[in-house]
Amino acid sequence: MFNDARFINFIANTLALLAVSAMLLGVVVWIAQRPYFAISTIQIEAMEAEDLSYVSPASVKATIAGKLAGNFFSIDLDRTRELIETVPWVRHAQIRRVWPDSLRVQIEEQQPLALWNEGQMINTWGEAFTANQGALPDNAELPQLNGPDNSERLVVQRYAEIARWFAPLNLRIQEVTLSPRYAWEVTLSDGMRLSLGRDPAADVADPHGRSGALPFAARIERFVQVWPKLAQRLDGRALSSADLRYSNGFAITLANVSNPSTK
Repeated sequence: MFNDARFINFIANTLALLAVSAMLLGVVVWIAQRPYFAISTIQIEAMEAEDLSYVSPASVKATIAGKLAGNFFSIDLDRTRELIETVPWVRHAQIRRVWPDSLRVQIEEQQPLALWNEGQMINTWGEAFTANQGALPDNAELPQLNGPDNSERLVVQRYAEIARWFAPLNLRIQEVTLSPRYAWEVTLSDGMRLSLGRDPAADVADPHGRSGALPFAARIERFVQVWPKLAQRLDGRALSSADLRYSNGFAITLANVSNPSTK
């Protein structure tokens, strides 16, 4: 009898506790759904405490307008971050709640390194992205890089290597092209075109089975070392192109001459 009474009291207390908990939960849900907690402010700033150069708060808000679901408590931050990262010029975004009705959005912008193929750009991380090139500064001089799909990082690496080799000659890289057969061509800031061929040190096998071909960097080094003496001998004559694919030298073509090739 005594045990039955204790069991009944336990059941009654449990039910009372559940009822109170349900009532408190209902109150919390009711409060959380009040308009007071609706997202009314979105703070947009640069991730590295610098001014945004390409992304405007207006473009972010226009992208997410009408697409945010939930309030301060229920909004899905991951989904919101993915939505903001679809904004042109946004590389990454970080989002956190700010009590009681705001979101703080920190944006990492794309940093353009070069133009990529047709209509795209490539950033300093070697990633291709699409954005309005009209947003670039008027004095921006981005090189043109070209290559097959998924070759962005390789082309950027080669571009950096070539730029270092020609910097002492006061020549910039205007264009680098990697063909579908993985042969390299370069155009310098003075208009000279360089044919570098394939790199035997690369992972891509040479289908022609050539032996004794100089590695990519060795071909450039040889040309750069000879260039000062060659320029002196040319006495101001401009070069149209240079073919560096030879194992024991290179061939040059003078600009605006009747003889198309001089070795």
